[in-house]
Amino acid sequence: MTAPFSVSDRPTVRLKPKANARALRHGFPWVYANELVTDRRTKKLAPGTLAVLEDDARQPLGLVSVNPNSKIIARILDRDPAANLDAAWFDRRLRRALQLRENLYNTPFYRLVHAEADGLPGVVIDRFGEACVLQPNAAWAEAHLDLLSEALAKVTGVTTILKNASGRTRGLEGLDDVNAVLMGAAPDAPVHVPMNGATYMADLTGGQKTGLFFDQRENHAFGARLVHPGAKVLDVFSHVGGFGLAMLAGGAGEALSVDGSAAALSLAEQGAEASGMGGRFTTRKGDAFDVLTALADEGQSFDVVICDPPAFAPSKQALDAGLRAYERVARLAAPLVREGGYLGLCSCSHAADLGKFRTASARGIGRAGRNAQLLHTGYAGPDHPQLPQLAESGYLKAVFFRL
Repeated sequence: MTAPFSVSDRPTVRLKPKANARALRHGFPWVYANELVTDRRTKKLAPGTLAVLEDDARQPLGLVSVNPNSKIIARILDRDPAANLDAAWFDRRLRRALQLRENLYNTPFYRLVHAEADGLPGVVIDRFGEACVLQPNAAWAEAHLDLLSEALAKVTGVTTILKNASGRTRGLEGLDDVNAVLMGAAPDAPVHVPMNGATYMADLTGGQKTGLFFDQRENHAFGARLVHPGAKVLDVFSHVGGFGLAMLAGGAGEALSVDGSAAALSLAEQGAEASGMGGRFTTRKGDAFDVLTALADEGQSFDVVICDPPAFAPSKQALDAGLRAYERVARLAAPLVREGGYLGLCSCSHAADLGKFRTASARGIGRAGRNAQLLHTGYAGPDHPQLPQLAESGYLKAVFFRL
């Protein structure tokens, strides 16, 4: 017979006197390595170990997962230090996440779990109809992968669960980069994803991240509002069609998608064909900066230009270089926009906050000799909720200008 669970069986870890216990009590979910007493016993804990976190007065703050090898040495999993991470615990978290998405969307294509904001630190789950792609980007999630995937299947009813191990955070957590099929069979063809009147192709096994970026859904929709019948659109860093397909669905006359990945552009072309817009959609493979320069040299101009690059500033150390890159994108893109046309610029760098990104974008537009009106600021869609206490959860910014 299994002995009953007891919180006394768990190790304890303790904050240093100068650590900000108040922030943790008010919802901040992380403990950094320099805030925790890292004695010999704590350093020996296996990554993903569950422990009771105490303040410097030995008052419990909650249940945490510990990874002595990570700068984020502890992640708060539950305010109750006696919480038991059993099947019922995962069931409750996932049902709460699912309820939100089902209230938001009448389609089974969305981000189902957005890490800390959904109470599952470091866990990302994107849903593609009958399949889910799961990124366990923290050691505790990797250690509880069986329970997590079983609860995911039970709550959602999906028939396929894929593990994607490509996340940058997994390396910081000391985890491997080996993908796996956790349930069912990996799809042998791209999944058709309907969004904003277009069809996107998601490669769940060989594409970037989980196969598609759901976070831009609302920004794609706003971009589609900027086009008029016959409008000419340029979508740079387009991935599998991004803004270009949404704006074609919104009535644009033609769209050119630019990306450095031939595989992504092939999926974009397939999406355009599936959407019935193949005759109005073209692609151009190449380095985005080089292509922007070449288009200007060719005398090209567009009614709407969108640039949605990868994270140029993925960390504080990369912030200055990243802001210079965002400024350069704006400087090269602005001359391609026709008088009275629109320029949309995006950043998924959490280290570059909205103010810094907007300033870099405006500086680039000014250096290009253009005047601008800021029309709209967009963020990730509501299936990517933010944890108010964690700035990193609000990583995506999109600014739309009329030039």
